[in-house]
Amino acid sequence: MDGGQSPRPQQHHRMPEREGNNNHDIEGMDGAAEGDWWQNSSSNALLRYDDRGSICEPLMRKRTINTTSQIAIVGANICPIESLDYEVVENNLFKQDWRSRKKKHIFQYIIMKWTLVLLIGLLTGLVGFFNNLAVENIAGLKLLITSDLMLKERYFTAFLAYGGSNLVLAAAAAAICAYIAPAAAGSGIPEVKAYLNGVDAYSILAPSTLFVKIFGSILGVSAGFVLGKEGPMVHTGACIANLLGQGGSRKYHLTCNWLRYFKNDRDRRDLITCGCAAGVAAAFRAPVGGVLFALEEAASWWRSALLWRAFFTTAVVAVVLRTLIEFCRSGKCGLFGQGGLIMFDLSSTVATYSSPDLLAIILLGIIGGIFGGLFNFLLDKILRIYSIINERGAPSKILLTIIVSVITSMCSYGLPWLASCTQCPEDAVEQCPTVGRSGNYKNFQCPPGYYNGMASLFFNTNDDAIRNLFSTGTATEYHMSSLFIFFVAIYCLGLVTYGIAVPSGLFIPVILAGATYGRIVGTLLGSISSLDPGLFALLGAASFLGGTMRMTVSVCVILLELTNDLQMLPLVMLVLLISKTIADSFNKGVYDQIVVMKGLPYMEAHAEPYMRHLVAGDVVTGPLITFSGVEKVGDIVTALRITGHNGFPVVDEPPLTEVPELVGLVIRSHLLVLLKGKMFMKEPVKMSGSFVMERFGAFDFAKAGSGKGLKIEDLHFTDEEMQMYVDLHAIANTSPYTVVETMSLAKAALLFRELGLRHLLVVPKTPYVRVLTLSLTIYIMCVCVFFFSRVMHFLTHYNMILYQPFPLWIVPFICKGVHR
Repeated sequence: MDGGQSPRPQQHHRMPEREGNNNHDIEGMDGAAEGDWWQNSSSNALLRYDDRGSICEPLMRKRTINTTSQIAIVGANICPIESLDYEVVENNLFKQDWRSRKKKHIFQYIIMKWTLVLLIGLLTGLVGFFNNLAVENIAGLKLLITSDLMLKERYFTAFLAYGGSNLVLAAAAAAICAYIAPAAAGSGIPEVKAYLNGVDAYSILAPSTLFVKIFGSILGVSAGFVLGKEGPMVHTGACIANLLGQGGSRKYHLTCNWLRYFKNDRDRRDLITCGCAAGVAAAFRAPVGGVLFALEEAASWWRSALLWRAFFTTAVVAVVLRTLIEFCRSGKCGLFGQGGLIMFDLSSTVATYSSPDLLAIILLGIIGGIFGGLFNFLLDKILRIYSIINERGAPSKILLTIIVSVITSMCSYGLPWLASCTQCPEDAVEQCPTVGRSGNYKNFQCPPGYYNGMASLFFNTNDDAIRNLFSTGTATEYHMSSLFIFFVAIYCLGLVTYGIAVPSGLFIPVILAGATYGRIVGTLLGSISSLDPGLFALLGAASFLGGTMRMTVSVCVILLELTNDLQMLPLVMLVLLISKTIADSFNKGVYDQIVVMKGLPYMEAHAEPYMRHLVAGDVVTGPLITFSGVEKVGDIVTALRITGHNGFPVVDEPPLTEVPELVGLVIRSHLLVLLKGKMFMKEPVKMSGSFVMERFGAFDFAKAGSGKGLKIEDLHFTDEEMQMYVDLHAIANTSPYTVVETMSLAKAALLFRELGLRHLLVVPKTPYVRVLTLSLTIYIMCVCVFFFSRVMHFLTHYNMILYQPFPLWIVPFICKGVHR
């Protein structure tokens, strides 16, 4: 662990032979020979050490020297990753700042935190509405032009217009993604999930990524790809929260100094969690589902205060969306009508079910688990092939996107020609055939009074296709052959589309495919089941979501909020549990697989079984780099230049102390700030803490935003300065988490995970151990002393008696406990 072995003077300033996973700084095994493989215990990602001690990339890419940090594949680019500092650095500066804060500062902090989550909800809701408005108008205009040409029997011209529009939109989406922000490709949920676990990969939450995520998603969905904007909306909400939390962007001249209170990873983590919840709420119009999604899938750490703030954020999103949708119902938003924001109202359907229906639902769960496991397996293979293509550069990414666009356009326009025309039902609730707008009955090439059932699914936006599959009272609308063809096409197109250089989500393809086979099962079992095929489509979508994403509670609530059908709750719960159980026997969830494939060292909530047979001392690497409490500037600069470690133990040695003594832990960013201030001394003398506090404040050591931090290459020193000394006591974290070297590795890993640590010091066993306890008697005495002091202070304040305030600093010593 980044502390390595226990602090021993004879190891002072010796460089490590190899630095392992720097994300959580649990070091790898010592002595890896040339070509040895090492499996990351937190992510199962296979890494290999070459003859120079360098880590080779995941997916066996070309060799790149990287001796300082873990590496990952984000946007098909190799990039170094670091860990986030969720631990509070309790150094003297922090303690002084905490003591100096008054009630107005605390009140200001609380008000700003609630203001930020309000802004996150407002902005995410506006972006979600803008995305849907743009997609409905762009895709609707494209389909309207194509339909008009087909009504004039200009079929080839219609295909050129349809395919050409898709091609231009797809190429534009791929171009901005490949050249501006490669990290914006894909859904972004695996990256956000890893970030909330403590992994800071380059540019995954940058302003450029936010820009490409919004406009790339609009262009990609409008291009007719089998993808959704729901996953990108989660990433968009996280980017908005990160932008607000770090005080804006200096690069783009968008900064706010009053947000300095949030320049730490702990507060940013909470804001980004709220952003994830807001993204789901904006995508599905499901505020409760958004909170549960953040809890179940995204966040690694949760607490009750965060639950309340996330719920408030999603409530704001729901209010914003509802207000804007009501405004658009008057026809002022172009082709955006009641569609766009998915809402499939099935509340009018009375769901009564019996024992045969339960057997059919169990069958749906089994099918969903098998199809989901197969989908994840095939997607993993396809993404590995795509990574080889994408690493060739931006032109290859754009070319791959264009090829997939052409295939999608040919399927969407060509396959409906295989279906026969069906006469419009006499009791049709909607207009039949549908001309010039969305609906169940697409005319396509059919004569008046007839419709093409397959065109109603293919020749539509994905949202309208789902709405058609979920529609009730349409048991005979779609031929069985049309449903089979549509299922195979969507299943395959969903596999080949995810992974191209376009922001893309998996929710919509999975819901489409699941709803299709659910409707197939409902139609086949219509003689023994009383459920409507539209309800079977809903259950099929739930089963496929459970089989691919392995989420249960959040998916259940999201689907119920989408359909407004609470009566289906028991059936949705049952089918989700069955499909997840079946699929878990094959592989992991799709997002977990992508996290592993990208090389993101995600740390699971449980320890691996083999960790029970190891202790903490078995996995630390050495020799250890330590600093003295008063260290020579040249030694610090040399250590920072030749290593990428982010934490260094501080050990006082004679003559500062009689015996070697662990002072604490100092982190790289604080060292750089201290060196930049150049408060050096000519002699190695321990200075008082006020010497540093007069020059620096706590906010001087606050974490900068992405890419803004100091680097050792930015600092320059003269030969005279390199021979001077600097006192590290004021910036050293005097209360780092430490474990004894004989602690079980499983316990140490759980400690890392539960506390969100980046560094853990491993110390040797000592012959004398003191255990701090607090008995009930001592606790009552402390409470009485504190209460008595406050009462006397109150009486003195109103001049009722003359009283010298009781020194409250004595209370901790009274409550010191019992040493045994």
